[in-house]
Amino acid sequence: MQLSRLLPALVATGDSLAATVLRLALGLMILPHGLQKTLGWFGGYGFKGSMGYLTDTVGAPWIFALLAILAESVGGLMLLAGFGTRIAALGVGSVMLVAATMHWSNGFFMNWFGQQKGEGIEFHLLALGIAGALLILGGGRFSVDGLFR
Repeated sequence: MQLSRLLPALVATGDSLAATVLRLALGLMILPHGLQKTLGWFGGYGFKGSMGYLTDTVGAPWIFALLAILAESVGGLMLLAGFGTRIAALGVGSVMLVAATMHWSNGFFMNWFGQQKGEGIEFHLLALGIAGALLILGGGRFSVDGLFR
């Protein structure tokens, strides 16, 4: 596909208020996780600590670690603005898919009462569902993407 047709397809969106609600919810959820990893806010380890954890402890190649951090931080900002919604949703969805595979052994439910080895996958599935909906719908009403209509 030519770039001249790809870009309009990536930012195409309707005037859906439901897409706006989903976009804002996913952006508000993921941005603090990104800020933990980039700036060390909210009890995070900052960029250097997060890169070290993802590459040394988890074993991710540095490029995938960097992309995960960018998906959560820059992607969160993109979702809130509705700018490149599909690209941001793809990034966040990819991070959630990988996280779900890592948490699969802990079962379905989140660790509400601290009685499991770790968190289950219910949160990741919810985020994946929202990201999938945004891939289909686009940014919706009140999005920068909508200005390109």
